[in-house]
Amino acid sequence: MIALLLALGSSLAYGCADLLGGLGAHKAHVLRTVLVAAPAGLAVELLLWPVLGASFSTATVGWGAASGAASAAAFVLLYRTPAIGPMNVLSPVTALVSAALPIAVGLLQGERLTATGLLGLPLALVAVVLVSAGHGANAARPARTALLPAFGAGAAIALHLVFLHQAPSGSGVAPLIVGRAVSSAVTLGAAAVAMSLLALI
Repeated sequence: MIALLLALGSSLAYGCADLLGGLGAHKAHVLRTVLVAAPAGLAVELLLWPVLGASFSTATVGWGAASGAASAAAFVLLYRTPAIGPMNVLSPVTALVSAALPIAVGLLQGERLTATGLLGLPLALVAVVLVSAGHGANAARPARTALLPAFGAGAAIALHLVFLHQAPSGSGVAPLIVGRAVSSAVTLGAAAVAMSLLALI
């Protein structure tokens, strides 16, 4: 039950990040939005350190860094996607991909789905298809240029979750702290490169 509640809370947090990040990317460049979001997440995780503890082993740092690189890509693609297409269509696509890939990895590692899980996957696929189909003359249809970032964001989120899962148990928030530090550094570096290129134009 605790795992289920944590999963629901995580889904809610990702949904809010998707919504608020997309709205922010509508009003400002996506890189500016990420530059605020990534350090903000790091600040929250540092505040949780004394409460949840952290153990920085070599494996923890390695998997945390890998998750951070995937997280940086997820941030950019996730916030870019709603800025160029209909959020009510693209967000479910991202959510489905980000859920399906970790399930596939778990199955490859020997895990098994319950009957509820086996029923839920096709229902989720049907839901995405129905939402994406829309109705009426004013229904928004996403272009291929918007669908590709949606799939990419889902894949990056999935890798982020898979890498975090590989971190040793008992490491606390250490993988999250390392990952967010890496994603913040990557986005700051990307911003510096972008600003340098703009200065040369």
